[in-house]
Amino acid sequence: MNWTQAVRMQGQLEVTAMRDWHIAITGTAIPSERYAAEELQRWLGQAIGQPTRVELPIEAGSRPGERRLFIGEDPLLGDEELRLTIAPDSVRLAGGRPRGCLYAVYQFVEEFLGVRFLTCDHVHIPATPPAALPCGIWQYRSPFSFRWSYYRENAKRPEFAARLRVNTVSDDECLGGRTPQNLINHSVHALVPFTQHGGAHPEYFALVDGRRDTDTRGGGPQLCATNPEVVEVAAAAAIAHLDAHPGLRNFSVSQADTDRYCRCPDCEAINQREGTPMGAQLQFVNAVAERVGEVHPQVKIGTLAYWYTRKAPRHLKPRANVQIQLCSIECCTLHPIDHPECPKNQAFRQDMQEWSAICDDIWIWNYNTNFRHYDLPFPNLRSIGPNVRYFARNHAKGAFMQANGNGTAGELADLRNWLISRLLWDPQTDDQALVRQFVELHYSKAAGTLLEYLDLLHRNAESRGLHPGCFPSPAEVGLDAEVARHILRLFHRAATEAESDDVRGRVEKASICAYKAMIATSAWRDEQERTGLVRRYVELGRRHGMTHASEGRRAEDLFAELEQAPTAST
Repeated sequence: MNWTQAVRMQGQLEVTAMRDWHIAITGTAIPSERYAAEELQRWLGQAIGQPTRVELPIEAGSRPGERRLFIGEDPLLGDEELRLTIAPDSVRLAGGRPRGCLYAVYQFVEEFLGVRFLTCDHVHIPATPPAALPCGIWQYRSPFSFRWSYYRENAKRPEFAARLRVNTVSDDECLGGRTPQNLINHSVHALVPFTQHGGAHPEYFALVDGRRDTDTRGGGPQLCATNPEVVEVAAAAAIAHLDAHPGLRNFSVSQADTDRYCRCPDCEAINQREGTPMGAQLQFVNAVAERVGEVHPQVKIGTLAYWYTRKAPRHLKPRANVQIQLCSIECCTLHPIDHPECPKNQAFRQDMQEWSAICDDIWIWNYNTNFRHYDLPFPNLRSIGPNVRYFARNHAKGAFMQANGNGTAGELADLRNWLISRLLWDPQTDDQALVRQFVELHYSKAAGTLLEYLDLLHRNAESRGLHPGCFPSPAEVGLDAEVARHILRLFHRAATEAESDDVRGRVEKASICAYKAMIATSAWRDEQERTGLVRRYVELGRRHGMTHASEGRRAEDLFAELEQAPTAST
């Protein structure tokens, strides 16, 4: 752990001594602090009670001289900031409200007792607890106030997401609720609905090829950003929403997901002057932010720097109450964004530098899966850690790491979710050490073979000089029939190495990607082999709850197509 502050003190706390302690909370503890005490009772009891669990009592208040683990608010700490104080006769787990104390508990059991929250149904508890804990004071606050590892497991099991310190998926007060910062997203369709204004005011909407746009795909049509009435309508809608939701700390005023932006003379003049279509868009966002700021001065207005608006304008700057969320959809996923020899990432680095020079509230929308094939081998595990550290170095305050959030059983989704979540909490963690740790703990005796698969996957793509994006074909990530067969052999070997039914089930879930690679590269030798591959792929997909094969395709639709048509596309 890379603490923001750490002070070691003399002495040690004997771990076995804690078996006779109690857990103390204040009489004014909020739900997340009471739940934090229950979580400490659960995981500490398992970690120090080997081979049998102990259950420390939870009491409100404490008496002087008692040996206890105290959980309580420190009002000087931020809402997610934590401080751990370990002494020979006491442990104090303090934090800001509403999530700091809960995170302090998780940090304590992970850092000092070796507990690892790997998946929602696999928590690793070391067989032997440490003999003693060092005494000292440790304090931490993540550089990212908004952390979203976008995997469905987090949304389905919010208590697991809280253990990973993902703060964007649940309003449950016991879990500390979600951050009051919302994802910056496409929003013009809600601010100035075409269905409401298009008939009477076509001039509110983008002029494209000499005509006012009526295309509603992607949340369109885009707005005419220089129409003063559009500014007033959008600002009124934003203010009304914020009036109804007083706890929010930001609000999206952002383009639709279409490149049909306005080319009217006024918009085009600004865009030409600023050297980017973000010119007219940012002027519009600034104008809305000015009006919102008069009524809700504590709220930021967020907008996407995405696609054609990613480049910063030459002269215009965001207002102080404007957030910019940079989107990396065009980037290479194999190489880190700051890789000096990756030509695909150079433009994003330039844009990041220019935005950072004019805005102190940068957010990131990053892409971490193959949206065309969720379950195909995807060689990006060597770029995730460097990318998160790059965002942190450039003072990003929030990160949405988009992955297969609408699906389950994507390629190594369990590993990826754990890795991304841990890095968002502490970007300076050794990402490759995290990968090895997860694989060794989750796959046990099959770990060596799974690590061999990961090494093969990445070395193969790197040796071919590839630069895949986030919608790659099998060939674009280096897969062909020969590589697919090699991968399948590795997973067959891993299955024989699994020493228990639980581990074997984890290996089988991971092996879905090997069967998909065989099918996607047509690597079968004859129709009989193809039938066996499809049967096994479908069987594993259903057994492990695979819901989507891609961002827009249900798994069952693909399964049916594969089973019915020997030459079906995957």
